[in-house]
Amino acid sequence: MASDLDLDESDHEQSSRSLWGRSGIRPEWRPIGESLSTDVAVIGGGITGALVAEHLAARGFSVAIVDREDPDFGSTAASTAMLQWEIDSKLSDLETWYGFERAAGIYRRSAAAVAGLAKLIAANAIACDFRPRNTLYLAANQEGARDLLEERQLRRRAGLPGVYFEHPDLFTQFELDRDGAIYSPGSAEADPLLLTWALIAMAVRRGARLVRASVTALHSEGDHVTVETNGAHVIESRHVVLATGYTVPGLDMPKLHRTSSSWAVATAPQDPATFWRERVLIWEDSRPYLYMRTTADNRIVAGGEDDGTTDPATRDRQLPAKTRAIQEKMKRLWPRADTRITHAWGGTFGETADGLPLIGQVPGMPHVMAAYGYGGNGFTFSYLAAQMIGAMIAGMHRDWFEDFALDRDGPGLRRFGEDRLGIGEELR
Repeated sequence: MASDLDLDESDHEQSSRSLWGRSGIRPEWRPIGESLSTDVAVIGGGITGALVAEHLAARGFSVAIVDREDPDFGSTAASTAMLQWEIDSKLSDLETWYGFERAAGIYRRSAAAVAGLAKLIAANAIACDFRPRNTLYLAANQEGARDLLEERQLRRRAGLPGVYFEHPDLFTQFELDRDGAIYSPGSAEADPLLLTWALIAMAVRRGARLVRASVTALHSEGDHVTVETNGAHVIESRHVVLATGYTVPGLDMPKLHRTSSSWAVATAPQDPATFWRERVLIWEDSRPYLYMRTTADNRIVAGGEDDGTTDPATRDRQLPAKTRAIQEKMKRLWPRADTRITHAWGGTFGETADGLPLIGQVPGMPHVMAAYGYGGNGFTFSYLAAQMIGAMIAGMHRDWFEDFALDRDGPGLRRFGEDRLGIGEELR
């Protein structure tokens, strides 16, 4: 059986530049100078490609990481790297669509993914400004507060940690004037570029090769895949992993998937005494919502305002207005903030109707796997993708892999028609 996939040039995933990676060492990508063979060709050198490559190299596979972009220009650099186990879709929504046991299992695996990523960072002493953080999931209004209370009760049934704060306790303990919130442990923050580059360096030390090339086509035939590039050379690989961001040109993405954009800002350094309690990760249950975190050098990073923009030029033109909107929301939520903005950027991302990623075999393409549609859980689901794909390539399968399959049956797509408000932001 032969299957081909044409890959055209895709648009850049980030506008302007974020503040990440200033103290890191960029990987050294070399132009492809000859045809080569490898066990696995990972297409894409962002956080997903880095985690997949590091994991597969650690398993003993030969790996080539292929990327045509500058290493600090894609959606990884646009991320705000809030490493949360809480998913864009509430547990209650997943229960409605898939039943309680399946929904609870998905949430538990998300929590395990954050814990696994934290363990990987600690075990290898990766310098990426990683900090464990609790989260505050804020209600937008009284009705939203009731919804969050029910959500917390369902999470308790699933064995997930956290407590619910009503307005008096929330205001007393965190000085946040909202009707309610879920306070949960087990999340984290990091510098996304420092983490990505360190993982790539780990993969290289285990023998992975970094290849600068533009992939133009994939030909899956028999027991291998031929990766064509924009030059005279090809890569023969037993497996290919597509980790190219928010879309795969030439591949019909599942109906569950769509592409949107989000924006983020970083402030000038703050007086640490003015930060909110514990420097928790803050995100809202509203559309469009605000999310906030702090950085190692005492800045506030805030983002949101997602919409259906996919054209890079249009996204760039919206940056000033989106920056002002985020700045105003940040000031209303935390009046102590010094809202002088030093960095502002936008990014394009993929999301799905059920808030779950697309990970696994590409239908009709033997030996080609993909990992997409992360929404607001980019780093969490990237770690999950690395573990799943590593197991699949090693010949192992688990029934729960079907929860994330590219061709899975999902909920009704009505949510994608509701003013394109989305179900989460990749930049979170």
